[in-house]
Amino acid sequence: MPRLTAATAAFATAFSVAAGIGFAAAGETVVMTATSGDVTYFTDAQNMTLYTFDKDEAGVSNCYDACAENWPPLLADDGASLPEGFELIARTDGTMQVAYQGQPLYLWIKDENPGDMTGDGVKGVWHTAVAQ
Repeated sequence: MPRLTAATAAFATAFSVAAGIGFAAAGETVVMTATSGDVTYFTDAQNMTLYTFDKDEAGVSNCYDACAENWPPLLADDGASLPEGFELIARTDGTMQVAYQGQPLYLWIKDENPGDMTGDGVKGVWHTAVAQ
């Protein structure tokens, strides 16, 4: 699981997530960090927890259709510049998804409030995106 490095500890990127669809438009913030106890994890610009999926491969999302409806991918404009450790990966529908150290990032539709982590551990394959 990715962990926060000193280079990414305090940052805001140049994108923002549009409410409800996990899409980042140029010029706004997309990824931030939050802390729960001793754990630093990633959130979107609205402080909603981001997750990783065990069935993904490095740089490849395997969450589409009903999966993506429940776990909206964190999307950004192609060519967006992101902090060290973050990248954009191409999805099969042509959109670009934000990934951290190759792991695609997602929101969870059942998280209702900032700080909710109800997606952590779902079906044993979804995990809070922990910074390293």
